[in-house]
Amino acid sequence: MSTHTAPDRDTACKLLEDLVRVPSVSGEERAASEFLVAQMLALGFDAAEVDEAGNAVGHLGSGEKRLVMLGHIDTVPGEVPVRVEAGVLYGRGSVDAKGPLATFVAAAARAGAREGWTLTVIGAVEEEAPTSKGARHVAPLYRPEACVIGEPSGWDAVTLGYKGRLLCDYRLKQGIGHSAGKEDGAPDVAVAFYNGVLAAGAELNEGHQRVFDQLTPSLLKIQSSDDGLYETVELTISWRTPLWFDEAAWRETLAGLAGEAELSIYG
Repeated sequence: MSTHTAPDRDTACKLLEDLVRVPSVSGEERAASEFLVAQMLALGFDAAEVDEAGNAVGHLGSGEKRLVMLGHIDTVPGEVPVRVEAGVLYGRGSVDAKGPLATFVAAAARAGAREGWTLTVIGAVEEEAPTSKGARHVAPLYRPEACVIGEPSGWDAVTLGYKGRLLCDYRLKQGIGHSAGKEDGAPDVAVAFYNGVLAAGAELNEGHQRVFDQLTPSLLKIQSSDDGLYETVELTISWRTPLWFDEAAWRETLAGLAGEAELSIYG
C-alpha cells in the first residue's frame, strides 16, 4: 500500500492551479490525465492509471464497498490566461470542472483508506463533447454504493440528480426563391422548425414545475448560406433531458417537424 499523504490547503490549491495550467480540450486530454495520475500516486493513492478511454483513474483502499467520485478533466475550447488574483483562480476549467475534480483528489487523499471501502476518483474525458467517452467507458465497470459527480452546482451544496443530454443537427438545402415570392426561404423554414420544437417541448413540460424536471432546450448554432442557386441552413439544438424523458418518442416528434430537412440526433 502506498504511503498516505494528507494534503494541506496550499497543496490542494497548487494541485488545482497546476491542473488548470495543463490544456485539455475535449479529445486532447492525455497530458492532463497523465499529470493527474502522477499527482494521485504522489498523494498516496494505492493505484492510479490512464485507462483505455484516456480517463485518469485512482483508487484508495480495497474494500468491497465503493464510493466513486467522478469529475471531467476536459474543457471547452478558448484560452483563459491562468492567474491568481486576490485569492481567486482564473483559467479554463478552474470551475467546470477541474475545480471539483482536484477537490475529489485532495479530499480522498486527506481521508485516506477506510476499512471496508474503496475510494475511486475518475477524471473523465470528453464530457464537454457529445460522445461522453469517459463516463460511458466507466459506467459498466463499477457498481458503487454512491457516485458523486463533480459539476459546478454551488460549492456549499450537493445537487441530487444529473440530467442527460441530447443533440440534434438540422440541415435543409433548397432552391433559392425571390425574397418577394410566396415560398418560404430555407432560414424561414428552419425557424419554423425550431419554434415547433419549442412548442412541443413546452407541451411535454406541462405539470413539471422544477427546471430539473423539465426538458430544457438550447439553440447552439444557426447559420445559412447560398451559392446563387441553392440556399442551405443549419441548426444545432441541445436538450438537457429529465428522468421521465422518452427519447424514442422525441425522435419521432422531431422527424415529424423536420419535413424535408436532414436530421442527425445524438448524445
